[in-house]
Amino acid sequence: MISTVPPAAIFIFGALLIPLLKGRLKSIYLLLLPVVSFINLLNIPEGTHWVVRFLDYELVFGRIDRLSLLFAYVFHLISFIAILYAIHVKDDLQHVAAVIYAGASLGVIFAGDLFSLFVFWEIMAITATCLIWTRRTKRSIAAGFRFLLVHIFGGVCLLAGILINLQNTGSIEFGYIGLNGLATYLIFIGFGINCAWPGLHAWLIDAYPESTVTGTVFLSAFTTKCAIYALARGFPGTEALIWIGAIMTAFPIFYAVIENDLRRVLSYSLINQIGFMVVGIGIGTQLSINGATAHAFADILFKALLFMAMGAVMHQTGKINATDLGGLYKTMPLTCIFCIVGAASISAFPLFSAFCTKSMVIEAVALGDMKIIWFILLFASAGVFHHAGIKIPYFAFFSHDSGIRAKEPPLNMLLAMGITAFLCIFIGIAPGALYSILPYSVDYVPYTAAHVTASSQLLFFSALAFTLLILSGIYPAEIRAINLDNDWFYRKAGVAFFRFCNMPLNSFRLKVQEVLSRVVNSVVRLSRDPLFIPELAIRYFHLKTAQIFVPKAESPGTTGKLAELEFKFMRLQKIRESGREYGADIPSSPIGVGVLLSFVLIFFYVLIYLLF
Repeated sequence: MISTVPPAAIFIFGALLIPLLKGRLKSIYLLLLPVVSFINLLNIPEGTHWVVRFLDYELVFGRIDRLSLLFAYVFHLISFIAILYAIHVKDDLQHVAAVIYAGASLGVIFAGDLFSLFVFWEIMAITATCLIWTRRTKRSIAAGFRFLLVHIFGGVCLLAGILINLQNTGSIEFGYIGLNGLATYLIFIGFGINCAWPGLHAWLIDAYPESTVTGTVFLSAFTTKCAIYALARGFPGTEALIWIGAIMTAFPIFYAVIENDLRRVLSYSLINQIGFMVVGIGIGTQLSINGATAHAFADILFKALLFMAMGAVMHQTGKINATDLGGLYKTMPLTCIFCIVGAASISAFPLFSAFCTKSMVIEAVALGDMKIIWFILLFASAGVFHHAGIKIPYFAFFSHDSGIRAKEPPLNMLLAMGITAFLCIFIGIAPGALYSILPYSVDYVPYTAAHVTASSQLLFFSALAFTLLILSGIYPAEIRAINLDNDWFYRKAGVAFFRFCNMPLNSFRLKVQEVLSRVVNSVVRLSRDPLFIPELAIRYFHLKTAQIFVPKAESPGTTGKLAELEFKFMRLQKIRESGREYGADIPSSPIGVGVLLSFVLIFFYVLIYLLF
């Protein structure tokens, strides 16, 4: 039965056939993969499915409940949209990596045990790296390697936490974990790296803008949202997440204001929006969890729409910096409209999606009497309207006239943006459809007079502030520059570590190699004549004894005897240094004698052991 097929399997194994297909058949096949998987998903009842016995543990590939289903629905939806957006691309590697990436993400959210979660987690990291590399530029290759190294570190933390947790509890079940020991903190950090926590976030800003136009749409949808799911499953109500999330909402605003690359601006905005979800998970109430997951659903759509709009601009013009763009509304009106819809959605305008989702988290904060957190989220809401709601469409489509007269992107890209824009508006107008699939029952009403008024005032004064800053010349000028984040520290540390490995450690290695070579050469010389060292020791002892007991003023014959001993000893030393064959006066024993002596000793040892 189709209902017994894990959705991840349809994507992962289906991706293997992509290189075998050509032309329109390939396009149809790519679009059918998420459709078939979604139909399959609708036929799967809630509960535990696809349990595999491995050693003494049970691997669960299908834990179906309202939390996992919510993410599964939006993952299938965005997979179809992103594939439609990328259907014109003639790169099998990019298509295969994207489809497997989506399948691995489904594997994560349906995993009922930590081992299968870890396997899909790492498949996500590998395929995401491939999506970055498929742009095939020097910057994308370097960013891909940095992305992979960071996620390998995160995977090591996650795996170490899983193994220690298994040792402590004897279970690999993936459920509520909480912070109560080393294992849980390691798992917590492993999830946090994928979530782009403050200080651990630079990989996202570094890598996502360097991916392909279509690859960035996939990247924006899956990695961070799987981390949100994992935190919602394993660490709801963890107070540390409230402060982590609050910081995430605030600090990207300052970077986004001065950033020239508009896809990097959206990457900072992505971290900002994830912060709201993290705060909701940290509060841990039914309202806040509903808000976090609902906002994750909405964010996947409006952030994909914004990345698609900027990707369309980049695809048609070859440019993405604010200083290079402007005036595109004249020749790309549809792309401009879709971008404005995405900007209004992320800014939480009434009748757009985030108005009905982000406000649930802010309401949960207010009900928890968290005044400082509430002010931070309010500031962050104004900030996101400034940099994503105004800056992105203003500098891309309005601002100064750049003189670029690019046409609209291909039809498939326009259709993908149109579908996503419709969904952003639909959620904003009829949020009940989204509320009905949230983890808990919802009694929240977004469209109240107080909420609409407060949100409108916030947006109006943010727009006024932006306008006044532009007109007064106080607003930071867009300049052609590369802004470094805290990745500067580990980049410098990486260079220093490389130099340390190349100079001091390499010198130490050469010295050790030299010493070991001398030891080996000495052993080789000794093996030619095992009696050489005893002979040298006896001669040395004989010489020293003669020097002590033979008087200095005795007869010439006696003194001549001492001189003869000294001559023979010096000759032995020269032979030792040169490695030449011994003279006739020194008895030599070939290697065969040494082997014979060894067998004789072994024989007597065995004989004594048997007799006694």
